[in-house]
Amino acid sequence: MLLDFPTPGFVLSASIEKLAESIKSYCHTRSYSWAFKKATRLHEAALMDPFQETLYHSPIISLKMYIKLLFEYQEHLSVLKHEIDDQAKKLDDYNLIQSIPGIGDKIAATILSEIGEIERFCHPKKLAAFSGIDPRVHESGKFKATQNRMTKRGSSKLRQALYTAVLCGLRKSRNTKLIAYYQSKREEGKPHKVVMGACMNKLIHWIFYMLKRKEAFVET
Repeated sequence: MLLDFPTPGFVLSASIEKLAESIKSYCHTRSYSWAFKKATRLHEAALMDPFQETLYHSPIISLKMYIKLLFEYQEHLSVLKHEIDDQAKKLDDYNLIQSIPGIGDKIAATILSEIGEIERFCHPKKLAAFSGIDPRVHESGKFKATQNRMTKRGSSKLRQALYTAVLCGLRKSRNTKLIAYYQSKREEGKPHKVVMGACMNKLIHWIFYMLKRKEAFVET
């Protein structure tokens, strides 16, 4: 919209119907009535702006240049995404990881790319430490903390992918095994954030043994 109507003057020079058609062209899933309401609000906002015209065109030229650059970056990212998906599909473990409810193509590709060769890890705790979801232990003399937070060392991308996978698995009852584990921890009185970390740890353990044994996920 900024590319087509960079200033309030451009907005006021067009009819509300034209603004609505432009908004609708960018929002295919929305109705025309929704776009018309947005166009009306945009027109009203332009009327309230005391600076409806700009004295110099250089800011408009710069704005349009940055918008076009953004579109080019989005196009390049889209091409890269397709290339990543094509490469990921060639991996045997790609479909294996996706057998876990809540893990789609993007999350699976991220997890596999961050883990690399599973042979690098001799124990699931090593993989958990690599992802930074292992608990940080606070002890000093006789003092022992009741709650230990994640170390958040290692791969932040893997940690984010695990968190997203847990969220997707809990939503719409996708992963019944994970939901049962989540509910059992909540019944113990543990807060949501702590339980989410425990679920991420449980998930990385599943992934470790699945990749080691080349076995798909089974909900039992």
